[in-house]
Amino acid sequence: MNKIAIIGCGNMGLIYANSFLRYKIVTKENLLLVEKNEQRQNTLTALNIGKVVTSNADEIKHCNIIILAVKPQDFKELAETLKRVINPTSMILSIMAGTEMALIQSLLNHQQIVRAMPNLPVEISMGMTAYCASPQVNVNDMMLIENLLSTTGRTLYLKDEQQLNAVTALSGSGPAYFFYFMKYMIEAGVKMGIEEHIASILVKQTMLGAFQLINNGQKSLDEYITSVSSKGGTTEAALNCFKENALGETIIKALTKAEQRAKELSLK
Repeated sequence: MNKIAIIGCGNMGLIYANSFLRYKIVTKENLLLVEKNEQRQNTLTALNIGKVVTSNADEIKHCNIIILAVKPQDFKELAETLKRVINPTSMILSIMAGTEMALIQSLLNHQQIVRAMPNLPVEISMGMTAYCASPQVNVNDMMLIENLLSTTGRTLYLKDEQQLNAVTALSGSGPAYFFYFMKYMIEAGVKMGIEEHIASILVKQTMLGAFQLINNGQKSLDEYITSVSSKGGTTEAALNCFKENALGETIIKALTKAEQRAKELSLK
């Protein structure tokens, strides 16, 4: 039976806790919620989904999986305490943005590390999580981590840790781009005289339907764009405006900026 410690029980930590319980990967009795803030400890205790402890708790020594879900800027201080209670055989799964495996290994004096980049839809088990592992992680442990991450959606293994910077730009930050585009589609609908709640329904269902079509259909994105467009029609008028304002180039530039920022954060 797995015994799991989740270090840092904010939004993402709780998402993992509830997913693991829902899929019976761990029991409440074998789930440690590690939190230093006293007020937050009381909140977690009231949830009754695991045992609430601090980072120096001896129970952590008995955990075969330790999940690092703290803010990256808090990790160095935490590591001083945590490294004293980690079992040498434990697997460490980090979802800390911009924190490379080599740094985690160094600060914790521990070699078996998996680093993952989830995105917001893990909240409804529809997330996309890319992950990579240190050479010291064996096949059995990789399968165990895969099972954990799969409880929150799809997973993708990467051989090269540096690709996680691009993953951060594409899928980690990705939901915000779609939300942003949808926001302005809804605003456009309102400006054209449609009530906001009706515009919202139209945009949400259109995006959902478009996703299902590209996910289940056989055509390329360019072919689907062409299939919606007709010469001299409404779609072409909108697409021409996108092209005139270099929307495609702007999107590529924006995601490149996000990747660059991910690289900068990983050096801190």
